[in-house]
Amino acid sequence: MAAGGAVLALVVALGAVALGALLWRRRAAAAGGAGRVCVVVLGDLGRSPRMQYHALSLARHGRDVALLGYLQSRPHGDVLRSERIRLVPVADLRGLRVGPKLFQYVLKVIVQAVQLLYTMLKIEQPSYILLQNPPGLPSIAVAWLACLFWRSKLIIDWHNYGYTIMSLSHGRNHPIVQIAKWYEKLFGRLADYNLCVTNAMREDLWVNCNIKAVTLYDKPAAYFKETPLELQHHLYMKLAKDYEPFKPRAEAVQWSGQSSAFTEMDQRSGQVVQVRGRPALLISSTSWTEDEDFSVLLKALEGYEQYIREGAELPSLVCVITGKGPLKDYYNGLINKLHFKHIQICTPWLEAEDYPLLLGSADLGVCLHKSSSGLDLPMKVVDMFGCCLPVCAIHFECLDELVKHNDNGLIFKDSSELAEQLKMLFLGFPTLEGKLHTFRRNLRASKQLCWDESWDQTVLPLL
Repeated sequence: MAAGGAVLALVVALGAVALGALLWRRRAAAAGGAGRVCVVVLGDLGRSPRMQYHALSLARHGRDVALLGYLQSRPHGDVLRSERIRLVPVADLRGLRVGPKLFQYVLKVIVQAVQLLYTMLKIEQPSYILLQNPPGLPSIAVAWLACLFWRSKLIIDWHNYGYTIMSLSHGRNHPIVQIAKWYEKLFGRLADYNLCVTNAMREDLWVNCNIKAVTLYDKPAAYFKETPLELQHHLYMKLAKDYEPFKPRAEAVQWSGQSSAFTEMDQRSGQVVQVRGRPALLISSTSWTEDEDFSVLLKALEGYEQYIREGAELPSLVCVITGKGPLKDYYNGLINKLHFKHIQICTPWLEAEDYPLLLGSADLGVCLHKSSSGLDLPMKVVDMFGCCLPVCAIHFECLDELVKHNDNGLIFKDSSELAEQLKMLFLGFPTLEGKLHTFRRNLRASKQLCWDESWDQTVLPLL
C-alpha cells in the first residue's frame, strides 16, 4: 500500500500548495471570471472530440475558453479557427522510466499533478473548470484545488471510470486499481456539477458513489453527414496517393478519366460516378487499446473471404481502420500475416476534416469497443450514425441505449456472428434492397438532436 500512501501524500501536498497560494495571492470573487471557462483533458486534445465540442458550444455562447491538454494530434479546424478558444498545451510525460513500474506510475502521477496545477494557475481566472474523466488521477484533485484557488465551480464530464480501464491491464483486485477506485469516488463528490454519457452511468454514479449527474448523450457535430459523391471522389483520389486499396483496379488503368477504386470522373461530362463492380467500403476507428479486440474483426474477415471462395455473391472489401494507439503495431503485425484475395486492409491516420468525409462515404461501420465499465457508449458509433452509416457493434451492457438491433444496425457477440452479418448485409451488393439499405433509410428518417441542440438543453442551464 506504499502507492496509496504516496497518492495520499500527494493530495495533502497539493492542498498545501493551493491553500498557500490562496494566502499570498488575492483574487476577485467568482464573478471576476465570468465569461471564461477552462476545459481540461489530461490527454490528446485532437482525440477528444467531446471536449472539443464542449469548447465550441461554450464559444458559441460567448464564453472565452482555455482548452487545456496534450497537443499530439491536430484539433478540428473549427476549434483552431475560433477566436474565443485558446489552446493551452500540457507536456506529455513519456520519459519517466526509472525503477519498478509501480514507482514509475506514482512518480508520473506526482509530476503530472504539479505540472497540471501550475498550468491551470497560469491561465486567466475562469468561472468554471470543465474536466474530462477519465483520466481522473490526478486531474480531479488538481482541478478541485484550482477551483479553490480561483473560486470557480468544477464540472466533471464522466466518459467512463478510470479504475475500470486500469483493471484491463492490472486486474480488478490490484492495489493500484483499488486506490484509483477509492480516489475517483471520493474526489468525484467534490464537483459542483456532473455530466455523464449514459443513463446507466448516471444511475451507477448515484447508487454507488452518491454523485448526482445529468446525462448528456454524445451527439455528432454538424459536419458528420453523408458525403456527396463528388467530395467522395476527391477524398478517394487524395487517399490513393498513399494507400493502395484506394487506387483503381488494374483493369481500369487504361481508362482516360480520373478514377479511384470506388469512383471515376467522366472527362466529357465532368460527372463523378461510382465504378461498376466497386468494392464495399467497411470502416472502423479505434484508439488501439485493450478495450477493443481487433482480432474479432480479423477472424470475421477470414470467414467472409471463405464465403466468397465457396461461391457466395459478395463484393470485394476495402477495410479501413483509423486511429492511433499503443497496440497499433501489434495488430498491424497480425494484419501483415493475412493473405486475402478479396479483402484489402489499411490503417491510416486521417486528418480531422477527412474523417467525417470517409465515414459519410462508407458502406458499413464496425465497432469493437467493449466498455470497461459497461456504462459508456462508443463515440465512433455516434459519429457513424450522424453520417447515416449503419453499424455492426460488439455487445456490451447499455449498448442498446444507442444501437437498436435490426433497426439502425446489428449487434454481435463473436467473430463468427460478425462474419454471418457481413455476408447477410453485403449479399448482392450494391443493390438498394436488403438490410443495409433499410438501416440507412431508418437512420435518415430518425430525427435526433444534434450536439448543439442537446448541449443547449442540458449544459447551458447549469451555467
